[in-house]
Amino acid sequence: MKKDTPASRRKFIKQSSLALAGFSIVPRHVLGKGFVAPSDKLNIAAVGCGGKADFNIQQAFNNGTDNIVALCDVDDRQAKKYREKFPKAPYYKDFRQMLVKEKKNIDAVIVSTPDHMHYPVAMAAMQLGKHVYVEKPLTHDIWEARQLTEAAQKYKVVTQMGNQGSSGKGTRLTEAIIQSGAIGDVHTVEVWTNRPVWPQGVKSPKDKGETQSVPSEVDWNLWLGTAPFREYHEAYMPFRWRGYWDFGTGSLGDMGCHFMDVPFRALKLGYPTSVECSVGQIYSDFFKEAFFDDVCPPSAAIHLKFPNTGKGSHKEISVSWYDGGIRPRLPEGCDYEKVFARVDGGILFIGSQGILAAELFGENPKLFPSEKFANYVLPDPKRPLVEGDTNGHQQQWVKACKKGYGTYTSSAFNESGPLTEMVLMGNLAVRSFLYRTPREQGGFDFPGRKKLLWDGANMKITNFDVANQFVKRQYREGWS
Repeated sequence: MKKDTPASRRKFIKQSSLALAGFSIVPRHVLGKGFVAPSDKLNIAAVGCGGKADFNIQQAFNNGTDNIVALCDVDDRQAKKYREKFPKAPYYKDFRQMLVKEKKNIDAVIVSTPDHMHYPVAMAAMQLGKHVYVEKPLTHDIWEARQLTEAAQKYKVVTQMGNQGSSGKGTRLTEAIIQSGAIGDVHTVEVWTNRPVWPQGVKSPKDKGETQSVPSEVDWNLWLGTAPFREYHEAYMPFRWRGYWDFGTGSLGDMGCHFMDVPFRALKLGYPTSVECSVGQIYSDFFKEAFFDDVCPPSAAIHLKFPNTGKGSHKEISVSWYDGGIRPRLPEGCDYEKVFARVDGGILFIGSQGILAAELFGENPKLFPSEKFANYVLPDPKRPLVEGDTNGHQQQWVKACKKGYGTYTSSAFNESGPLTEMVLMGNLAVRSFLYRTPREQGGFDFPGRKKLLWDGANMKITNFDVANQFVKRQYREGWS
């Protein structure tokens, strides 16, 4: 036995401490197969618990590989399922209270609310340094999309918009074919959808003067949020809000970020230079009054122009959108029934040397004329494939959040923000098209029925100032 001295005791304590430190993090294999260490789990708050949120929450939670630590919904009926599944997660009706009280417990926030509340929830979360996943369209207004794009860089957070097709193989394959030059210089893109599948082009309860009692489970004031006050009616929630301008963005907002994402990426489109449209209309009193101050029209055709940044001979690229049953005329050989198996819409790229037809998310791309491309070998996608394809969209974001800012996600705001601006330009055109001069000035002139010229850098229509009111809306008092 060596004599015990202060020096030997210090050496023993030091060696013991180092040994203990080596075992402070227990290897996963010791804990059992499939065990996920608590430090490897992302703590997620969900704002919105019903509808699309149901899928978003499940995919992010991923059977327990990550945590749902807080829930928020203005409707107790929508929240019931997840309040029962996650009884330890605090529940709130006001997202502002949730962020204040739970900010130390939250790493990331999923936003699955109606369109008019995407921006305030996402911006508030980002200002606290929280990563965000926001359903499509990213925002209700063009100005809001630009703000979130800039905020993602400012606050250094991981972002993802909920257009899951951007994580799919179809998008990557279609863009690889286009960028390979297989069909030459693309000058025209036609995109269409079968939406709306909810009422549009009809008088709203507000216009009819109809009201109902607010259900006890609903906080109607919080549901309205940034929107102007109106009396409650079941026609607005939980789903049909999409067709009302104060809350939703119509067919284009619902499906545009899915379908138009493909040409946006493949052709690297950026900001449009002009937009024009036509809409299906319903009038009353022998054409004296249109019904579209409050409700999206039943159908629309929207035409955007973009500068061609490629090497082709065409200076511009035309991108057109059709909804409400309107579809473009197909080139020879592109039969709707044979080429487009899905009924929810399609995409058509028309180039100087051929045509590419694709379905939702860019899936099932086909080249025409078929005999010319009989021996064509498909190129490899340039962007990394996502585990789980489109169903891996939420988990791709979760994993990126754990790695930190700068980690790639398929629809980060630096891409999905400008994409959303492009989509919402169509709604700006529609609302300008339907704009009427005040009744005291006649009330029957529609000066918005023209090609609108867009200054993308400054977010401004340069030839019809009235249209600029649709770039940024006014929030209800108390929500600014």
